[in-house]
Amino acid sequence: QVQLVESGGGLVQVGGSLRLSCAASGRTSSRYTMGWFRQAPGKEREFVAAISRSGGTTDYADSVKGRFTISRDNAKNTVYLQMNSLKPEDTAVYYCAADPDRQFSTTKNSRDYDYWGQGTQVTVSS
Repeated sequence: QVQLVESGGGLVQVGGSLRLSCAASGRTSSRYTMGWFRQAPGKEREFVAAISRSGGTTDYADSVKGRFTISRDNAKNTVYLQMNSLKPEDTAVYYCAADPDRQFSTTKNSRDYDYWGQGTQVTVSS
């Protein structure tokens, strides 16, 4: 098993930046494909970005391509989400998640992720 703890959320103005971190404990995070999801009030949880075990493969939702970057440091058991050019529609609770099954690929399906963090709030004000 792995435990995930997100941090780095907060209040930022439109056009600003934030970097979210997801620290893993328990089994090393290098054994997992990692993903970021978000959920806004009244909406379903949606995929944001994912990264393969080695970091060699990444995938993004169309809504964040070119603005967000997912990365990982397996030596630190940490996954990051750098968010630039933030928009009000990026306001949500952001969750990181771990998928133990895929080795070289990623997945956008939240059902493929077995482990979830508690979430961190990101609010973009206009």
